[in-house]
Amino acid sequence: MAEILIVEDDKSINELIQRTLRMMGHTGLPAYTGREALEVVEKKRPALILLDISLPDMNGFEVMKETEDIPVICVTARDEIPDRVKGLMAGAEDYIVKPFALEELSARIQVVLRREQREQTLYTLGGTEVDIRRSSVKRDGEPVELTHREYTLLKVLLENRNIALSRSQILDLAWGLDYYGDDRTVDVHIRRLRQKLGLEEQIKTIFKYGYRLEM
Repeated sequence: MAEILIVEDDKSINELIQRTLRMMGHTGLPAYTGREALEVVEKKRPALILLDISLPDMNGFEVMKETEDIPVICVTARDEIPDRVKGLMAGAEDYIVKPFALEELSARIQVVLRREQREQTLYTLGGTEVDIRRSSVKRDGEPVELTHREYTLLKVLLENRNIALSRSQILDLAWGLDYYGDDRTVDVHIRRLRQKLGLEEQIKTIFKYGYRLEM
């Protein structure tokens, strides 16, 4: 679960994004001005900032100068090409123009968080060790035989750890966009991973949505 700062002066939009983040398994930290945002950053050090460019006290570009070590997605009504270019050149990971679909925002958030997490190749989950570089999986020191699909699914969960993934997202990531199976395929393979690796507590079921690997 990641803490994500939402810098948006429109209260209704801020609350809507907070609800979306909760559904994804994250925590939204609201800020309604640039100065509030900087105060939150100093105290919390969030994993990601969703930043409106037009704020009542200072613009988003000024906020970005003070938060250079934290990834930023600009979420703004300013859709002119110069603004997009300025935001990206200032260091933003992405630039989303209002109005936006919540599904698109969720996907872009996951892409940025996953990009930040991909450098890790060795994982420990209780008694299970996964070495992505060597394609090795061990439980209590003993090798575990996984099918190709089970291993691919495990890798997807690790790369998206602490992020809630819908069943359809898991199908796309682990099975490919051209796969036409149904969601029950995901449930069957999740059950096998839990049993083989003892991950009943780590792989959480998100009711009527999907799964999240908690680490």
